[in-house]
This record gives sequence, C-alpha cells and structure tokens, in this order.
Amino acid sequence: MVSPLNRRSAIGLGTLATAGAVLGAPAVASAAPSTAEPTPLRAARKVGRVYARESAAAGGNWQAYVTVAGSSEVAVADEADTVLEAYSVNKIAVATAVLDKVDRGLLTLDQRVDVTAAIVVPGGDGIFSLDGAYPSSVTLGHVLAALLTVSDDTAVRLCGLVAPAAEINEILVAKGFPNTQVEPVANPNRFFLGRSTPRETHDLLQALVAGTLLSPSSTDAILSKLRAPIAFTDGIRREMSSDERLRIATKAGWFDSARHEAGVIFDRSGAPVLTYAIFADGQPGAEDFGATHPAVRARATMGRQFLDTVDALTGDSAARLSRSPRYQPSNGG
Repeated sequence: MVSPLNRRSAIGLGTLATAGAVLGAPAVASAAPSTAEPTPLRAARKVGRVYARESAAAGGNWQAYVTVAGSSEVAVADEADTVLEAYSVNKIAVATAVLDKVDRGLLTLDQRVDVTAAIVVPGGDGIFSLDGAYPSSVTLGHVLAALLTVSDDTAVRLCGLVAPAAEINEILVAKGFPNTQVEPVANPNRFFLGRSTPRETHDLLQALVAGTLLSPSSTDAILSKLRAPIAFTDGIRREMSSDERLRIATKAGWFDSARHEAGVIFDRSGAPVLTYAIFADGQPGAEDFGATHPAVRARATMGRQFLDTVDALTGDSAARLSRSPRYQPSNGG
C-alpha cells in the first residue's frame, strides 16, 4: 500500500498523473524544473507539485482534479472520479439549473419569491437568517447572489421553490453531469446539496467558462458572483490583492470535517487559464470552519502559488469574458 507521502509525491510527478498513479501504478516522472519561459506543461507540473506538498502537509483525505490551459494539461488527478458529498460547492450546480430555466423562459431574474419565517434556516451561513423581518420577498436574482457569494443556506430553499429537486437533477443529467445531483427529501421543493466528483465539478466549470452550459447572460450571472469581492476569500484567494481576487471565480463548501473548493483562475485579459476542484476531509479541527483549518490553510498556499505559476500564461481567448470585473469601493453618499 502506498504511503500518504509517497502517494502525494506521485500526484505531483507530472501532468500525466492519473487515478492509476494515485493507486500506486507507475507515474510519468517530471523533468527537472526549468528556468525557461513557462509553458502549460511546466506550469501543470509545478501546480501538481504544490498540491502534492500542501495536501500531504495538511493530512486527511484529498480528492482533486486540476487542469491548466483549458483541459490540455492535467496537473492533478487525485481520485478524481470519487463520488462524494459536495456540500456548498454544489450551489454552482443548483444555480446552473435555475438559470437553465431562465434561459428557457420559464423563470425571470426579476420575479419575486416569498421569504417566510418557516423557510429561513436559523444560524449557519448567509444573510437571510440575520434579517429578522418576515414575511418578505426578494427577486430571484437576489437569491442567486446570496447563494453564490455568501453561500446563504436559506437561498438553497428559495431556489427549491422555483426548481424542485427532481427537476434540478434532470437538468444536470441532460447537461452531462449524472454524478452531480442534489439529494431529494420528502418535501419536493427542498433538498440536501448532494454529491459530485472532482472531475464532474471541474468539467461543469469548464463548460460554464466555455459558454456551452448556459446563455452568455446566465454565464455572466454565475461567474460575476463567484469573482465578486464578497465571494469566498479564506481559501484559494486569501493571500491575494483585491485585483488578483477578481481574477478567480471560486465556490467553497464545508460541513462536518469536509472543506471543499472549486473554481477557475483567469489570465489578466479575462480568459480562463486554470480550473480546479479540490475536495478534502478528515483533517484535524473539524469544529473550525474558519481560515485556520488545515485544509483551508493548504488551499490558501496552493492558490497563491497556482496564480503565480500560471500568471505568465495566456488562457483560451475563445472563452474570454465579455468584460473584466472591477472593484469599486464606496464610502456611502
């Protein structure tokens, strides 16, 4: 049986590390680090080494799929087809299903949904539980903003009012994601966030930035929220400037001992250059949901080095966003 340290080392030995390499089959050895101009191949190898080192240091269980330059260079394939609880990372999939209905004219972002005291999840994450003034109503656009930025738990239930669990799963299967599914409960309009695999989460993000998953406006509706300054900053984006954070669309998920994160790094012109889906659980500190958790610390180091590694690369210009976001702080008034 391969030791955790050797297993992590194997993952970082090149872009051709596969599930077979993870399980102990021979991996393709990496060439010595080069001081030449970075290429997608060299960048992928370095990203693989960073992931291997930091995940080993954090301990616990890791599953991941990371690519550079579209999907042409696989940097990490660590148990990438393992089906596991995705937790709030699957809020991207939920938003995809809701926006698919918008694209088909079945919903509109300016339509209102009712927020009752009974539907509000007490405590936890988000802003609806802090309101304290119900009943009220908000637009569906507001719901998606809360879902994807502050990862609002009540927003999940509000999405269920317009997209029942069975319909969400049907939409995701039709789009080619049979393992990315929410978990229905007795109430058809409620669900647990369900399961996915690192590869499917990665591929969903790739389809999103490629413009093949949703309309341009719905694509922007997701990516603009995941890139926003108020989106998750404790992990991949933590050790970055405000401008650098805007180059990363990211979504984290946490519950019990799990600490997951998935997203896309864009080049300076707004084209995607690295896509990651990193799942972790079993590290020490299961009660720590902050930035000091070992897996979150590891992702912060990974994120800084991932961005530095691909910074000189050019992404897929065909998938370049129509506009790059800007951070414009306000002092009121």
